[in-house]
Amino acid sequence: MLAVHFDKPGGPENLYLKEVAKPSPAEGEVLLKVAASALNRADLLQRQGQYAPPPGASSILGLEASGHIAELGPACQGHWKIGDPAMVLLPGGGQAQYVTAPEEFLMPIPAGMTLSQAAAIPEAWLTAFQLLHLVGNVQAGETVLIHAGSSGVGTAAIQLARMAGAIPLVTAGSQHKLQIAEKLGAAAGFNYKEEDFSEATLKFTKGAGVNLILDCIGGSYWEKNVNCLALDGRWILYGLMGGTDVSGPLFSKLLFKRGSLITTLLRSRDKKYKQRLVEAFTEQVLPHFSTESPQRLLPVLDRVYPVTAIQEAHAYMESNKNVGKIVLEL
Repeated sequence: MLAVHFDKPGGPENLYLKEVAKPSPAEGEVLLKVAASALNRADLLQRQGQYAPPPGASSILGLEASGHIAELGPACQGHWKIGDPAMVLLPGGGQAQYVTAPEEFLMPIPAGMTLSQAAAIPEAWLTAFQLLHLVGNVQAGETVLIHAGSSGVGTAAIQLARMAGAIPLVTAGSQHKLQIAEKLGAAAGFNYKEEDFSEATLKFTKGAGVNLILDCIGGSYWEKNVNCLALDGRWILYGLMGGTDVSGPLFSKLLFKRGSLITTLLRSRDKKYKQRLVEAFTEQVLPHFSTESPQRLLPVLDRVYPVTAIQEAHAYMESNKNVGKIVLEL
């Protein structure tokens, strides 16, 4: 089969399609013939040599995919049949013509949705669902500050926060991105290039601050995050796009707010955790992607590339221009 490959860490120019062995499903696994996969920041970091896949995971890029079931491994429970369309959460391997995964990681594709749209759901939406519910314990009426509000996770988190009865606020780097976020349900958006988002957040909340922060930025935002965190607020760190270093009185400021700083990742979680997450998401969220749902959820696609344009897709993601997901069609 063909798969996205790179021989040494570096820029997008190192990526190419290579012929590799097709995987075989182990016990309890299925083989998916991939129709589409989506890009994630983790793919860029892995390509740069900064994010190794978890032990035992495929070294091929791609944390989510959609397609049709091509083969069932031994001891599968019979939920899936050959030919069924499905989308799947992966620890790696999605940017190839075939990928194997435990059957419990697969989800049905909502009616009326294309395979390219479906490929934009698993990693981004499960991450947002995990951040808000499993880690953040979001409650109706709470305010949630979502950094990178126009990203795949950001656009999912806005809609999921609204569905939970919370009030989503976002940061983004352009008016265009803020407008899209507001169309998706953000109550307000702040351009971090033009204003101090912590002051704008405090103004919006009449000085109370936000109950929950979803932060993929890290180091460069710590002071502003603590500044606009409400008393007893939860700050969830799930990425470090703004660096790893903190210089200053983080602990005393956080202690003064009685704030919780919680860190989380999804890719490195064990099979049981992911299985529970997929089950809860399938039951509670997936029905809302259907066209009949009054609270309809939408995966936001920015661009769709053929997998042969993998270098271009990575370069585009690195430019930070995308609103929503970048999808690769195989």
